[in-house]
Amino acid sequence: MRELMKAAQKIQDQIVKWRRHFHRYPEIGAEVPETAAYIVKTLKEMGVEVRENVGGMGVVGLIRGKGDKTFAIRADIDALEMTEETGVPYASEYPARMHACGHDGHAAIALGVARVLTDIKDTLPGNVKILFQPAEEGIGGAEPMIKDGALENPRVDAIIGLHLGVMWDIPSGVIGYHAGPTMASSDSFQVEIKGKGGHGAKPENTVDAILVASQVVTSLQTVVSRKVNPLKPAVISVGIFQAGTMSNIIAEKALLKATVRSLDEEVREALPGHIEDIISGVCKSMGADYDLKYKFNYPVLYNDGEFTHYFAKVAREVLGEKRVMELPGPTMGSEDMGYFLREVPGTFFALGSGTEEKGTAYPHHNPRFNIDEEVLWIGSGLFAEVAFRWLEENCK
Repeated sequence: MRELMKAAQKIQDQIVKWRRHFHRYPEIGAEVPETAAYIVKTLKEMGVEVRENVGGMGVVGLIRGKGDKTFAIRADIDALEMTEETGVPYASEYPARMHACGHDGHAAIALGVARVLTDIKDTLPGNVKILFQPAEEGIGGAEPMIKDGALENPRVDAIIGLHLGVMWDIPSGVIGYHAGPTMASSDSFQVEIKGKGGHGAKPENTVDAILVASQVVTSLQTVVSRKVNPLKPAVISVGIFQAGTMSNIIAEKALLKATVRSLDEEVREALPGHIEDIISGVCKSMGADYDLKYKFNYPVLYNDGEFTHYFAKVAREVLGEKRVMELPGPTMGSEDMGYFLREVPGTFFALGSGTEEKGTAYPHHNPRFNIDEEVLWIGSGLFAEVAFRWLEENCK
């Protein structure tokens, strides 16, 4: 184990304290003033250069080294709108708010990296930026930070991020990696079906929006099964179907809302056209009209092959072969880390933190979700180690 891993292990108790603070005071979406202020205060106490309010309430810490390259570490910091049921003494103090996706751990790990690297900044081969990003859950905070220059001044040359928890069924303390497309794009659409309402006893005088919408939902499944290459995964899931007011009234309108996922940008670009073809065809054949709104959200999260294999090599050297595993494949879940990886080569990996014995095996977004805090120093140490080595090998 190199000195950076040892240094991270020595501050494990502090990393846990940071994590429990974030867990106790969760904030939602893009509005994270208390969380951001705490991060800014902690970074400044370490002597880290800080830029506040990046793309909203994002925070960028900069540790300047001697070289001409800059390595970035990204941590998301927002929580979820749900009521915690863990029963831990540091449970959320805010009603209907909870860190149920590990972002409290991500933020604490990133602060751990800052502590480890500021202690050796005089020997740091290049610059290290630490990006604390709000609004990962559903809104998207990465793109606003990029537009506000988070990757500039100095320009970021490589980036890395992690996800804690039980995703991909990785044992606690084990690193999981995957090169290429690793998490799906996450787009969405809503369509209002416009029929002709009327009395339930006189269907011949109406255009039943519920019937039309039902046919749309069924027919949409043919997009994936018949319009998309079966070797390129895609998902269309209608999650909301709203229509009707009374049992004896044939609905004039129906609203559908859906998520659309893919792992290939060409497939992603083609899906809206296929979806509208289905909606248009069904509505025309049944005498209805429609209003479709389609939104492109998170892109495919693509891990650079060369960098990812470099990362895995370093991870194996510092943790051992048994603590590093190649993931069997991608997931149709999504992450706005994909925005950063679209701009800069890098990788997004998993750090297992779930065990049945410790009661930390609940899935993400579950009210009982918790993490095995004993793995936090591993995240900080590995981030620091990869950053230092990459800068050492790439800086002039």
